Amino acid sequence: MEIQQILDQIYTLPEASRLLLQNYIHEVSFSKGHNVIRAEKTETSIYFIKKGIARAYANRDSTEVTFWFGKEGDTLLSMKSYVANEKGYEDIELLEDCDLYQLKTEQLQTLFENDIHIANWGRKFAEKELLKTEERLISRQFRTATERYTELLQHNPDLLLRIQLGHIASYLGITQVSLSRIRAEIK
Repeated sequence: MEIQQILDQIYTLPEASRLLLQNYIHEVSFSKGHNVIRAEKTETSIYFIKKGIARAYANRDSTEVTFWFGKEGDTLLSMKSYVANEKGYEDIELLEDCDLYQLKTEQLQTLFENDIHIANWGRKFAEKELLKTEERLISRQFRTATERYTELLQHNPDLLLRIQLGHIASYLGITQVSLSRIRAEIK
């Protein structure tokens, strides 16, 4: 996905502001298995996925708990680092070789101060990330694993072909055996 499309899905900027913002965005590539963001580290960049898949997870009692998947057009960031400039709690691992767009948070903050349109883009960006987090929280609290799997199947069927079942089971909060049962019931 091209950077202009990604920026526009957040908030449409006037062309001069978009071009200014794009001047600070650079393409980077990482291999499958690379952790772009590390827990207990203050992250200084945000990333947008041009091509590839990633997952966010946290360690709990020596077990990785996946709580988010991202694909083309999605953002990789530690919200705690982005908002509060503090160490984050999540790791973000690439599940495929990925091409990403990188934007340094410090440069973005300077752009916010100098361009009201980019500042509004940043506000919309934070609002959309907050809504996504809220939706994940509500889904996790009030839907069964079967309902969450069905939702994943309906909204992101391509993810099921690209992500290991162990990660999907972790995301749903169940074992792989339970996931196999759910998949058999749905077929």
